[in-house]
Parts: sequence; structure tokens; C-alpha cells
Amino acid sequence: MIFEDFNTALKAAAEETRMRVLALLAENELTVSDLTDILRQSQPRISRHLRLLAEARMVERFREGSWAFFRLAEQGEAAELARALIARLDPNDRILARDRERLAAVRAARVRAAQDYFRRHAAEWDRIRRLHVADEAVERAILAALADRPFHSLLDLGTGTGRMLELLGPQIERGVGIDLSRDMLALAQGRLDRAGLKHCTVRHGDVFDLAMPPDSFDIVIFHQVLHFLDDGARAIRDAARLLRPHGRLLVVDFAPHEFEFLREQHAHRRLGFSSETVTQWLEQAGLEPVLYRNLPPEHGSEGKIAVSLWRGRDRRVALAASAREVA
Repeated sequence: MIFEDFNTALKAAAEETRMRVLALLAENELTVSDLTDILRQSQPRISRHLRLLAEARMVERFREGSWAFFRLAEQGEAAELARALIARLDPNDRILARDRERLAAVRAARVRAAQDYFRRHAAEWDRIRRLHVADEAVERAILAALADRPFHSLLDLGTGTGRMLELLGPQIERGVGIDLSRDMLALAQGRLDRAGLKHCTVRHGDVFDLAMPPDSFDIVIFHQVLHFLDDGARAIRDAARLLRPHGRLLVVDFAPHEFEFLREQHAHRRLGFSSETVTQWLEQAGLEPVLYRNLPPEHGSEGKIAVSLWRGRDRRVALAASAREVA
């Protein structure tokens, strides 16, 4: 780094609150409100610290609707310096441990709010989903995205009412759906029973705490799930380890939109995702992005929001092919 940039970055980091902010952003992307709750400081004070870190290019700010999120910068020498400084911190330090406890409490509060929402709206879930592109069009795209190769096992994360298991169940030998909402799971189990899909099961569980061995499934799906989560990158990373060689991970979610009421009334954390965001998450999880498709609402339809599909592939496929070519 040139002297001026290096000096600016060190000055930005060389303050207690800003160092704590960097450590927290290494755990999760956060809003100003999140940081005020965790650090117990005023919004203007936190905003000033974030502005200095952003000016030093150690932190990035991005806006979605009326919310602004902050994360560690991903590229550049200042970003490398920020990560090097964080790596030198003692994870057992009393101050940092307390901050992580408060971060966990903020996350838990979000989960409780989402669970309460799902409990209240489980029975009308399929109707609520009609805000976006028609389900029939989305499901045709899902089937097409997975049609390039047969598969035998499926993990549906955030299974909701179990529709993905019902859709794909006839062509698999084993299907598992995971969801935190017991109300949703009851609906999913009823759907599977009516469809006679005895080889498909649903379980109560957390997408951030998947007690399953690696190399367990041919397909992992996140269908309209990531926009409820506060760390989509981590969810994809944790799920990717469950893929078998040749396995594929499919993400189906909203394209970017500006319907702020979905946060206020429907527990959404994110207002959709750009193609670049999810593609980057797949790459960071060690997967090879091989498909991106965007489905805009049909003219005159009830839907208002485009839906996108991303498919990532376990890179061990490419490695195996390379090995065969060398041989």
C-alpha cells in the first residue's frame, strides 16, 4: 500500500469501537441498527465510525430499499489489512466475546420474529407467494435447471409447505426437508402423506446448524429462503459441504426489488438478490456457478416480482474430468 492509504487505514482501525465493528462485520453483514443494539452506542456515533471505515476502504456499504447494510470490504489492500488485523485478535477476549453474545441475541430475535410470522401465516403461505412470478413458471424452470443429469437424493432447506419435495419426489429415492417452523412442517408432512411420498421426510432443524455428514445429497435446494436469512453466504457455504461429488446446489429467490412492505409485514431480511451476489456466494462456497436465469412476471399477471435461479456445481466434477484428461 502507498503510505497515505496505509496511514489512513491504520488510523481508521486504531480506535476501540471501530476495531469492534470490524470484528463484528467479519461475522456477519449488519445494519446501523444492528450495531447500535450490539455496541450500545448512539446511531450518529455508529454512523460516524462506519463512515470512517468506509472512507478507508475497509468496509463496504450497500443499500436495499430504506435499509443500508455494511460488510467487510472484499477486495483491495485495505480489505486485506482489515482481515489481517482481525486475525490477530484473541477470539476469547472479554470485549469481543460479549459483542458476539449480543450479536447472537440480535440474530435470535430475528429468528423469533420470523418464526412468529410463519406460525401466523403458514396456512396461507401458497397465496402469499403469488406476489412473484407464477409458481407454475418457476417450477418449470426448476425442473429444467435440474434436467441435465438424474439424481437420487434431495435436501430441501427451509422446506416450508414441502412443495419442492412434492414436485421432485417422484424422481428421487430419498428426500429430506428441513425447517424451523413446526407449523410449516405439519403442512409439509400432510402434503407428503397425500402424495404418497413415503421416501420423503421432513425434520425440525436450522439451516445454520445442519447435523448431517458431508457428501450426503445429490441436490440441495434453497427455494425462497435466503431473503429471510441474515447471512445467505454462510447458509450456502454450510449447505455446500453436504453435496456429493457431481452434486448441485440450486437457489431460487427474488430478484432485486423495492417492495419495502415485505420487510415490515412479511419478515423479509433482504429485498432480493442480484445475479452477482449469489454467484459470488456460490464461488466462496467452493462451487462452480453453471447457471443463472431470471424470470420476469408475465404481462398482466398477478405477480409483481421477478424470480431468479442459480445453480452451482461441486467442483470435484471438474477435478475428476481434469484427472481423466491427464491420465
